[in-house]
Amino acid sequence: MLVGFRATQSMADFMQDVKAGSSKWINDNKYCKERFEWQAGYGAFSYSKSQLPDVISYIKNQKEHHRKKTFLEEYKLFLEKFEVEYDERYVFQEPE
Repeated sequence: MLVGFRATQSMADFMQDVKAGSSKWINDNKYCKERFEWQAGYGAFSYSKSQLPDVISYIKNQKEHHRKKTFLEEYKLFLEKFEVEYDERYVFQEPE
């Protein structure tokens, strides 16, 4: 998801709203056989305005891109590229 964000906004509050609203929508529309719930936590990365065309292109081509590399593999590469320390226990898990 690509969003514009002000420095005065709370990322935690924003993500809480996104998760709550999308969970409700998924469950109300019965898109999953069982009750859908987001895992705890989230990842957020910032980009400069000059990088927006590249980010938008990446998003548009995600389906093709993830045929070569899973989202989880790529997420871990992002964490390493941006030198974000993480504990493997707290990185999201693939659905079973």
